[in-house]
Amino acid sequence: MRRVGTGEWRGWREATEEALYGPCGFYRGPEGPAGHFRTSVHASPLFAGAVARLLCRVDEALGRPAELAFVDMAAGRGELVTGVLAALPAEVASRARGYAVERADRPVGLDHRIEWLTQPPKGITGLLFANEWLDNVPVDVAEVDATGVPRLVLVRDDDGAERLGEPVAGAAAEWLRRWWPLAPEEAPFPGTPSEEPPFLGTPSEEVPFEGARAEIGLPRDTAWAGAVATLDRGLAIAVDYAHFAAARPPFGTLTGFREGRETAPVPDGSCDITAHVALDACALPGGRVVTQRAALRALGVSGARPALSLAATDPTAYVRALAGAGEAAELTATGGLGDFGWLLQPVGIPNPMIAGLLADDPLADGPLVDGLLVDVPDHEEK
Repeated sequence: MRRVGTGEWRGWREATEEALYGPCGFYRGPEGPAGHFRTSVHASPLFAGAVARLLCRVDEALGRPAELAFVDMAAGRGELVTGVLAALPAEVASRARGYAVERADRPVGLDHRIEWLTQPPKGITGLLFANEWLDNVPVDVAEVDATGVPRLVLVRDDDGAERLGEPVAGAAAEWLRRWWPLAPEEAPFPGTPSEEPPFLGTPSEEVPFEGARAEIGLPRDTAWAGAVATLDRGLAIAVDYAHFAAARPPFGTLTGFREGRETAPVPDGSCDITAHVALDACALPGGRVVTQRAALRALGVSGARPALSLAATDPTAYVRALAGAGEAAELTATGGLGDFGWLLQPVGIPNPMIAGLLADDPLADGPLVDGLLVDVPDHEEK
């Protein structure tokens, strides 16, 4: 356990940045994220296989370029990019170039073909995939005081104690008004309900109660826009546990994880600090959000049990297929990984996921996909 606390009172964004990514930060540890929590990447190789098939779709949409990039954002120890490159057909693999973007040091023994970077490469053509990256982009927290004013929450970095600071102001206040209103004087979401995409909804206009909280997602919007901007052509995808404007959690979602268990968030470097992502706020024009369940089914991961007749003709194959079905079920489970949001952001190409989603989900040709889709109107700007 690494202690980086000083007893100083700071905003959650600054304190989290140091606790996660500072010299003694949580993500600098040798065990990596897999030592503390289980993501889809660690749950099953089926996930990397599905992403590899998606990369092949992107390749086709791009016209099979001479160099096809795969960028693994928040790569951990390079598990996803390694699995994706290994699962590609030989012809595609011969043109593929893998990038792992991570602040920690390059792992010993990582495939020499994978380039290890602290920032995504610019001017690429291919697929940028950010699995559980945005939830670890640090954000400030706001809380409503006894007079109804949203104030920044300050945290003491050695024990996680909190107190209220100055009122939220400037760009952060504007973000709250737009995406997560906390004060009665704040304007509702721009436009009338009939003018808004049905999925986005209108944030509640009820008078907030003392103690209502929100995570100010502006740094995540900025980080995502910057990542998408590195693509010349291709597809960018952010995968994370998310919430949306019609149903923001009243007390926020900030929490900690250590050794597989949820724990109080203390910004001392001893635990992961995370908060769910307002993916609707991150989405750029043309972006779509679907569940992981719908996305993986469109990529051939269904969780369907193998036919019992296979047990009689080929028992080994049946056992193997049954194990695969169990892994697929975990990746697509309602109430679990299947509920994660996939933000699909095409750049210069048609969205290569749409055909599969249309085939998989009868709602995909309407305003909703798997209950989660949002098309951001082209005329809207952040």
